[in-house]
Amino acid sequence: MSDKHHEKEEKSFFDAMSGVTPLQSKTAKPWKQRPAPRPLPKKRESAQDEFVDVHITTHDFLEFRRDGIQNRLFQDLQRGVIKPESTLDLHGLRVVEARTELAQFIPWCAHRGYRCVRIIHGKGQRSSEQQPILKQKINQWLPQRREVLAFVSAPRWDGGTGAVYVLLSMKYQD
Repeated sequence: MSDKHHEKEEKSFFDAMSGVTPLQSKTAKPWKQRPAPRPLPKKRESAQDEFVDVHITTHDFLEFRRDGIQNRLFQDLQRGVIKPESTLDLHGLRVVEARTELAQFIPWCAHRGYRCVRIIHGKGQRSSEQQPILKQKINQWLPQRREVLAFVSAPRWDGGTGAVYVLLSMKYQD
């Protein structure tokens, strides 16, 4: 290509860019950083409170199954062979909010006949105690639900230890 051709292209480029305003900053902001979670102020405990919150160290891998669940079915759940039909993401929620969401989600899924669902609780890396609070609560709450037959930490490609696959009963479709 000749110098004349380059000059012509350069002139047409500058003509095309004549009405453009340059950016204020040379670098873009990558994302808005969310603030770290803060615990709610503790309520005064009374003698009527029957449950006490204790900080229990949870294992990385969660698993639970009721009596009568076949080994093959449980292994399929562990390997991710049974695909979740719905997902509940509890990331960033406080314990009270997470419990309400879970209490609505499980019956809603059972009513629709979903066999397997995924619940994302996170790994608790931003927690002040460096313990996964929601993970511990999920491990405590799910066995209390009659619709839950089994649950296990999700496979690595689908959330790993930051999520659980939950096997629901078809019996409780109220």
